[in-house]
Amino acid sequence: MSRNTRQVVQLVGVGLVLVLLVVLFVATRGGSSTSTTGVSSGNRSAVATAKATAGSTGAKTATTRGSEGVDPDSGLRWVAESSLPKEAKTTLGLIRAGGPYPYPRNDDQTFSNREAILPKRANGYYREYTVVTPGSDDRGARRIIRGREGELYYTDDHYGSFRRVREGA
Repeated sequence: MSRNTRQVVQLVGVGLVLVLLVVLFVATRGGSSTSTTGVSSGNRSAVATAKATAGSTGAKTATTRGSEGVDPDSGLRWVAESSLPKEAKTTLGLIRAGGPYPYPRNDDQTFSNREAILPKRANGYYREYTVVTPGSDDRGARRIIRGREGELYYTDDHYGSFRRVREGA
């Protein structure tokens, strides 16, 4: 085997190891797929990479993202308010009315964004609200998160993923 062939084989091997490491990282972060529930933290880095690549290569990724249903500010998929479960719509009504909330000790409290899926903001920026889950004997996994500027996010898997709520849609 020639020296050049060995170098190519070594580079391919290194590339495969890197790809496997990325796949393992994404899989352990719960982001092995981009379902309709949102973009996981692992996939957010892929979105950021795609945006950077688009800027450097002149690709149209940044301009087509909005048409794919992705909020350009958060990198999360949009969900129409009208397509949310009725309990989520009820929670949105309570948020707009200022309460009262079904879990007053937990609702309208600071959401710390420890998962770092939502855009990074100062502590206290986000507030959390329970979306009642019928048949559950606890708060369940569904929440609406509201940012200080009024933006809304929905999760149905207890912060594993989020979608940005498109109000009035």
